[in-house]
Amino acid sequence: MLDEAAAAIVTGAAANIVSYMLNGRADALRDRVARIFRSREDQQATSLRMIDSDSQALASGAASESDVRMRWGILLSSVLESNPELRAEIAAMAMESSGAPTSHVGYQINRGGTFVNGVVYGGINAGPTEGRQ
Repeated sequence: MLDEAAAAIVTGAAANIVSYMLNGRADALRDRVARIFRSREDQQATSLRMIDSDSQALASGAASESDVRMRWGILLSSVLESNPELRAEIAAMAMESSGAPTSHVGYQINRGGTFVNGVVYGGINAGPTEGRQ
């Protein structure tokens, strides 16, 4: 049984694995996963195949994020229980970013009246400037 901190590490690592897959960066996982499973060649081969199959399942909608995250969490828990020396490596996987760019989306509905929009960046105005002092 894993302690709370180890369970949090495994959960974070599994979530990052799914994040890599969802962002089309499954190939970036291969080296990291191969190192984690290096002590058992059978598990290493299985985990590398899982990267491909889970990536395809997520892309096609055949598997949910939570199912894939749970499957990787169980696998990483098993590895960590039998190889506690891999804790730092799994923790590093939990802490790293998948490198996917973030975006912010805004939505605005204006009803009635007159609206004048412009964007202000510091002292630079973008948008209609006529009539401003």
